[in-house]
Amino acid sequence: MFKGFTRFLQSPGAHLKTLFGPQETSGGQTGPRVIPRDQHPVSRQQFSEPALKVLYRLHNAGFEAYLVGGCIRDSLLGQRPKDFDVATDATPEQVRELFRNSRIIGRRFRIVHVRFGREVIEVTTFRGKHSDDHGDHIAQQSEHGLLLRDNVWGDIHEDAIRRDFTVNALYYNIADFSIHDFADGVRDIESRTLRLIGDPMTRYREDPVRMLRAVRFAVKLDFHISPESEAPIAELAPLLLQIPPARLFDEILKLFMAGHGVETFRMLRHYGLFAMLFPEAEEAMAEQSWIEALIEQALASTDLRIQEERPVTPAFLFAALLWGPVQRRQAELEAEGMPSIPALQLASQQALSRQLKHISIPKRFSLPMRDIWDLQLRLPQRRGKRALQTREHPRFRAAYDFLLLREAAGEIEPGLGDWWTAYQEGDEHEQRRLLEKAGGDAGPGGNSRRRRPRKRRRRSSSGPA
Repeated sequence: MFKGFTRFLQSPGAHLKTLFGPQETSGGQTGPRVIPRDQHPVSRQQFSEPALKVLYRLHNAGFEAYLVGGCIRDSLLGQRPKDFDVATDATPEQVRELFRNSRIIGRRFRIVHVRFGREVIEVTTFRGKHSDDHGDHIAQQSEHGLLLRDNVWGDIHEDAIRRDFTVNALYYNIADFSIHDFADGVRDIESRTLRLIGDPMTRYREDPVRMLRAVRFAVKLDFHISPESEAPIAELAPLLLQIPPARLFDEILKLFMAGHGVETFRMLRHYGLFAMLFPEAEEAMAEQSWIEALIEQALASTDLRIQEERPVTPAFLFAALLWGPVQRRQAELEAEGMPSIPALQLASQQALSRQLKHISIPKRFSLPMRDIWDLQLRLPQRRGKRALQTREHPRFRAAYDFLLLREAAGEIEPGLGDWWTAYQEGDEHEQRRLLEKAGGDAGPGGNSRRRRPRKRRRRSSSGPA
């Protein structure tokens, strides 16, 4: 059994075809294809203990309980699932009663988060079909088709066709360990195809974020987007402007902080989606070639750190994404006669203000991002104590890495980065030599100019003793 499963991991597509055989088209299916436990490789050993606790407690309470979506898709692809979503016929209130460590969140989609330490299991009630009988407090759409509220409950069949992609409409039944395939998801996994369920135009209008999800899954899974699902994306890309900036921030993290940032960036630009997320960055790239190179190198660096399981911060990535707009604005302000430092600060504020209309960036990231930018003017200033003071700044390392990216992208001439590299790695003697070469004094923290001693103020005879 173990050897067979190992072979499955090495070539999941071929083994899926062997295991499950031919399937009917999704239009010809009258129900799900139920794949018994002995005909699929998904095991409970792949699931986290909290996920199993949620499943069994719902099942033992008399409710239907399924693991659904990405965790089943990834398991069939031979990948280790990380996030576990549970679908059930229990309402959010009934789920809340079963789990004291849970809370109901959301208005647009009411779901339940069950927390086990740092792990959160997301539990959703089966979605149903909308009808005219439902009030706006339950179901509501905008005039453009965007779902504003969707809290209509249904059964598992209705829930499956409401999901976005066929490969996510796979349900693992904890009652008998079978997999229920409602939309030929297994066949699309076999052919590595990402396909929307239903009419793509309608589904994208319901939730334009699905266009971003299509790009993210295609890159992450190394799938191709089906022609019918791909065709409307460029036309409907402006619908992303309807999405709240806070929600798009979460999507940006999923897009660029998953280890596939470079390819994701290129695909977003190909479909015209990047311009809806970072419009000023897109405008700046049309004017300066180094801006695109800088962004791609920042993404490549982030991808590498994620693969090496090293820490990453969105602040550095946003600093790279918005540096082009900041530099363009700064150049305009300096051309009007404003000095460099206030020009950079005003340009940073203006660029960030415009960006916040599209993507909300929390202050815990925007403030460090601005520190990285400000330090770009301090890094060339190395005379006297300035080098030591800059080196001790809490954002120095990020600003130094950013400087190296700027040199590599061709924005500025190389050389300063090498100086700072040598300064960090050198001993006191080497640092003194570097400071002398940069025009500083003989020692770190020294002064390159002799200051005239301050005159001592003569105490007035009428003053206090």
